[in-house]
Amino acid sequence: MNPTDIADGLIQFVIFLFSTTCHEAAHALAAKMGGDLTAFNTGQVTLNPVPHIRREPVGMILMPILCFVAGGFMIGWASTPYDPLWARRYPKRAGLMSLAGPMANFALMLIAAAVLNILWATGLFRYAPIRGTEFFFRMAFFLNLLLGIFNLMPVPPLDGYSVLALFLPEPAAVRLFDWGIKIRQFSFILLLLGWQYAGVILNPLRALAVHYLLPLYR
Repeated sequence: MNPTDIADGLIQFVIFLFSTTCHEAAHALAAKMGGDLTAFNTGQVTLNPVPHIRREPVGMILMPILCFVAGGFMIGWASTPYDPLWARRYPKRAGLMSLAGPMANFALMLIAAAVLNILWATGLFRYAPIRGTEFFFRMAFFLNLLLGIFNLMPVPPLDGYSVLALFLPEPAAVRLFDWGIKIRQFSFILLLLGWQYAGVILNPLRALAVHYLLPLYR
């Protein structure tokens, strides 16, 4: 592995860490606004990655590094604590809490797209000092697109499963959360299946995002 690869990996890791921290902080803030102080009381309404790393060191540190060493795209996981009784009492609020994480990723993706379009429209990316900046925001765009879409898949324990509560009558939403708790022991298997078939969803949506948000993409 040459120094350029190591530098690229460091950039990817910084982006992953920041994007995941924003994702989890958005969950925690939405829960606080909805009346659940569980994540707030554990210090997770913050853009400081340390509390999030302490909660999920394997998913936020070890796994992305292993993925990079194995030659793949950096991916991992994190989590935000919440009160399941609160979620059962207010399933719509819990659905909004789940939606907040992917929305944070999409917001970061749009910011990255705006910066990239400015760089490409002005031709600044052709200058050597700007190329690293262009690479950073290009990685930020694609990583946050991946995180946002993947987490919205309606498979427990992903956010998309709980987001379904927003589209269901309240009694059905409560049953949705109850069912999610019952099958929690199979969450890892479901997560692996979701990742296995994620490309079916991710690839066409990635193409659409590039077409409409990065018209100058090369």
